[in-house]
Amino acid sequence: MTMMSDVKPALALATLTYGGPASKWRTEAMRSHATPRLIHITKGQGRITVAGLTNGYGPNNLIFIPAETIYGLEVGPTVFGQIMTLPSITDWPDHPFHLRLRDVAPQKELQGYIEAIERELQPGGDDRAAACHLGLLSIFVERQLQTRDPASIDQRRNSAAGKLVARYAAMIARDFAADRSVADFAAALDVTPTHLTRVCQQTCGRSALKLLNERIHYEACMLLRDTQEQVQDIARRLGFRSAAYFTRSFQEKSGQTPSDFRRTGGAGTRI
Repeated sequence: MTMMSDVKPALALATLTYGGPASKWRTEAMRSHATPRLIHITKGQGRITVAGLTNGYGPNNLIFIPAETIYGLEVGPTVFGQIMTLPSITDWPDHPFHLRLRDVAPQKELQGYIEAIERELQPGGDDRAAACHLGLLSIFVERQLQTRDPASIDQRRNSAAGKLVARYAAMIARDFAADRSVADFAAALDVTPTHLTRVCQQTCGRSALKLLNERIHYEACMLLRDTQEQVQDIARRLGFRSAAYFTRSFQEKSGQTPSDFRRTGGAGTRI
């Protein structure tokens, strides 16, 4: 069964800005996509959670989200950036990275590649030229990764806690709609639910249940906004045993019933 996050769009570029409280789900709720995302922050500060690990971000940060990797980020009123949807077939890594570009030269070089891609994605542009600029951008990133200071790499990703949460996050991305409880996931990971929750709190400040519920909520929002499926059908797709339970759960998280959310259009554009 295809979910909204399973759709594989072509190369695209969208603006990342503060959308107000009603649009927080668009950025903060855990989500994953069938294709990678590249986030370029040019202004402001916040926090981003990728595969269960939370870090701060600031200007001139470049963050890569591989396909089928859950993530969510705080976007405050001062934040401005861009999020690039990458095609399915790319030369990008299969693991997340977070580059903090501190020198002016690479900052300008990066901005030049992104602006060139943006121009070619406009009416009158050429998709082939956009793909060429994307190739140059991937080479730029590869060189930055090769020369970055090892001390700048977050070693928590290689810790026992980081590896466990990354495995849990990967399972959520794959099976969030399978009506599995945290206890089910913990058993599959050969740990107790208490330990899994403790580790999630340690790495990203969220419980194991909150990570799971946020991923489900994001998918619910996308299905309500971008399809005409009946609420009861969406509830069934997402593993809820009744439409009434789905409605109560959705309203607790969003402050709106599913029908009201659909009527207001989700208060924002898709990213």
